[in-house]
Amino acid sequence: MIQLATKQGVLDVMHRYGFTFRKRYGQNFLIDEGAVNTILDAAALDRDTAVIEIGPGFGTMTGYLAQRAGAVTAIELDDALIPILGDLLGGFDNVRVIHGDALKVDLKAIIAEMNLPKVSVVANLPYYITTPILMALLTSGVPFDKITVMVQKEVAERMAATPGGRERGAISVAVQYYTEPEVCGIVPADKFYPAPQVDSAVLCLTRREHPPVEVDEKKFFAVVKAAFSQRRKVLTNTLLSSGLFSCTKDELAQKLSAVGIAPTARAETLSLEEFAIITNQVL
Repeated sequence: MIQLATKQGVLDVMHRYGFTFRKRYGQNFLIDEGAVNTILDAAALDRDTAVIEIGPGFGTMTGYLAQRAGAVTAIELDDALIPILGDLLGGFDNVRVIHGDALKVDLKAIIAEMNLPKVSVVANLPYYITTPILMALLTSGVPFDKITVMVQKEVAERMAATPGGRERGAISVAVQYYTEPEVCGIVPADKFYPAPQVDSAVLCLTRREHPPVEVDEKKFFAVVKAAFSQRRKVLTNTLLSSGLFSCTKDELAQKLSAVGIAPTARAETLSLEEFAIITNQVL
């Protein structure tokens, strides 16, 4: 039996099936069982959990997921991997492989078919599609409880960044509006084949039952986007240049001061609550 979570295992599968990597899919397969266990432990699965795995590759992690979860649906975009997955995962009766784009398939229908009380998304995501996938999941209304993903270390740190750090951006606010993020482990580049140029991190996102602030979401995210649009400028200037505020610079500065927000602050220093105040009381 091929040990998939090793470099030799990946090479053996490639040789057996004549598989070659395609750059457009950003494929970097895990070759370290310890890294796989880091993801599995962070996901905290049990037999009541339905798992959506995005981008299973050769199924390195899929088999481990099947041993811990009640049901696993693996969604793979690369058509060359579908027969390989069918062969390598044929021994698991609780695994289903779907050929498709995770951004386009009906995740709600897939979850309904698995019919289990808890839902987790687990993935080793290609770097180029990390943000689109995560934002699509967060805004889709898909009833997941937790997302556990391997992403670029810098991206994980940005999504979990607290107010005041240089890593904090609009994506930090968006992720933290919907979830409670935590960086659950660092995985060096040499734990993948082919090895990427940067290290990765396991990012754990626990879905909030309710957002931490009460706002009109469209207005809230418009304010956040405007505030981060010109990171070197102070808040008054970035908000004014967005066209959202129909007042003068001095008037906006006065309004911000009146609600306890410094007009000279920069976006990365603001909390979700402060962005909510701007949305509800200044806009």
